[in-house]
Amino acid sequence: MKRLPGNLIFTSRRIRAQLALLLPACALVTAMAWAADDSREVLGPGDTLRVTVFQNPDLGGELRVSEKGSVVLPLVGEVVIAGQTPVEAGSTIAARLERGRFLVDPHVSVALVEVRSRQVSVLGQVARPGQYALDNPGLTLTDVLAMAGGVGPEGDNRVIAIVTRDGGTRRLEIDVAAMYRSGDMKSDIELQGGDVIFVPNAPVFYVYGEVQRAGAYRLEPDTIVMGALAIGGGLTARGTRRGLTIHRRLPDGTLGKLEAGLDDAVMAGDVIHVREGLF
Repeated sequence: MKRLPGNLIFTSRRIRAQLALLLPACALVTAMAWAADDSREVLGPGDTLRVTVFQNPDLGGELRVSEKGSVVLPLVGEVVIAGQTPVEAGSTIAARLERGRFLVDPHVSVALVEVRSRQVSVLGQVARPGQYALDNPGLTLTDVLAMAGGVGPEGDNRVIAIVTRDGGTRRLEIDVAAMYRSGDMKSDIELQGGDVIFVPNAPVFYVYGEVQRAGAYRLEPDTIVMGALAIGGGLTARGTRRGLTIHRRLPDGTLGKLEAGLDDAVMAGDVIHVREGLF
């Protein structure tokens, strides 16, 4: 076996020594980054915390923030901490302990165990409807839809978002498919705790009469009567394009019967009828 030159052995040992010093430092930096991220979290109702009072373990414990935004601790009782970061909450609890003369110069740390205040609800035609935590800052509508398994096969491209901003509630209708077609993601809003995402059923139209496959079909944008008939498999041997009719719900709520041309636009809920030709 060939032996390495002495200078290479020395270099290899030096590299290993430097790595041994570097790896713990990297771990420390990572841990500090995680702690920094946690310290910026804003606490809210439903969150689970771990409160530690230095040298007084009986005064802390794992607690859940109530609907009023408070926790109940021994000696000090109820303390409102909603809207504060973990560091600020620790200072608030420490101040209460000191003001009540229970401890002299208390040191209190608060760690966020489980985030439940920053959740959004995803409902309707998605693979996995339910509540999802905004564990990372900056999560958008499409991020959360992906977490829910995406829009289901019967879901509409237009997604409804109920959001609360600046003290007011707004209803937004966002065409997710159009965002990806155009590449313009401005409508991909950043979500906040309490937002609700609803994916309705996709609009449909119906064809019946002398067509190959009568039934209900998903309505795609810019569908015309000719395309609708093609989706239904085309006309049967007895069908005719003359005298096509559409049954449509009119603005006043009544059901109207309209003559249809092949280039007419199809609307949601339309029922297209193909009659039998006279021979």
